[in-house]
Amino acid sequence: MSFVSIKARIAEDDRDRRRSSRLPVDLGATVRELGASGVEARVLNISETGFMAVAEGPFEVGSRVWLILPGRDRANAVVKWIAGDKLGAEFAEPIELEGLRA
Repeated sequence: MSFVSIKARIAEDDRDRRRSSRLPVDLGATVRELGASGVEARVLNISETGFMAVAEGPFEVGSRVWLILPGRDRANAVVKWIAGDKLGAEFAEPIELEGLRA
């Protein structure tokens, strides 16, 4: 199977594999890999089960991180994808979005 056919299959799949809808936001945050120092991040969207952020850092797919939003408890997540300075992560436990919708 060639890479071209794999890309075509992904592009043809119209199903949204996300378990919950994303809330578009623009939030300052800190993303910190477990056992490392945190880096500043900008969360672009978030749901009960994950988030997408822009962050300068040496993150790798599969690494565990903390998402730290001001005034909220930190949330543990696993990095699922990286594209340039953007990363997408899935929370270990769903989070409450109350207060982020305002």
